[in-house]
Amino acid sequence: MKSWQEGYLNSLLSIESEQELFDEIAILAKDMGFDYCAYGIQMSVPISRPFVAWFNNFSKEWQECRQERSDYAEVGAGPAQDLKNPLEMMIPTSDVFVNTPELWNEARIHGLHFGWTQFSRDASGSVGMLTLARTVAQLTEYELFENKIKMAWLAQFSHASMSRLLVPKYAPETLITMTLREKEVLRWTAEGKTANEIGQILAVSERTVNFHISNVVTKLGASNKTQAAVKAATLGMLA
Repeated sequence: MKSWQEGYLNSLLSIESEQELFDEIAILAKDMGFDYCAYGIQMSVPISRPFVAWFNNFSKEWQECRQERSDYAEVGAGPAQDLKNPLEMMIPTSDVFVNTPELWNEARIHGLHFGWTQFSRDASGSVGMLTLARTVAQLTEYELFENKIKMAWLAQFSHASMSRLLVPKYAPETLITMTLREKEVLRWTAEGKTANEIGQILAVSERTVNFHISNVVTKLGASNKTQAAVKAATLGMLA
């Protein structure tokens, strides 16, 4: 297991193209016995319409089918909206497609008979989903036992690697650093405190509080202090 990881780790870390990175991930998936591979990532911002990127080597027909359907993400084929366990593993079955049975039938028509999915989440709040699928041979308990560590490692590393390339491009706010005082002020702002109240809590002037708030609003590209507080909390900056 250690040699399997080390054999690919350095080469994957040096890749600077997301498509090239996905191609390498697909090769690893092929080595594990899966014909198809898909990876999706959903940023934590913008909050109302998070950025989503999707990579796969599914058939052209299936990709066209997916683009025509709006219910694809509803069955977990895109990053999860309310992920309870970021390390959750899922084996898609007809039960997963209970609300969209026609989509399950279409997937099987296009060769996606058996698969495995795992979600990942990073410190910035972005969620990733790796799906491995094949046309024949149901996944057995023994196969899952033998390959679970590899598959989990691939899912986690795929998300970490894609995040490294995509988050700075599409969620540049995650690269912003705030001073300890700015974080303090923003935490109290998130609690609904006014600048005057925050000043009393921190034993500084209201003018100083507003100075820090102004800096944070500018850094985060927010329109006001409320949006700045929400965005910072969503990105995990206030922890």
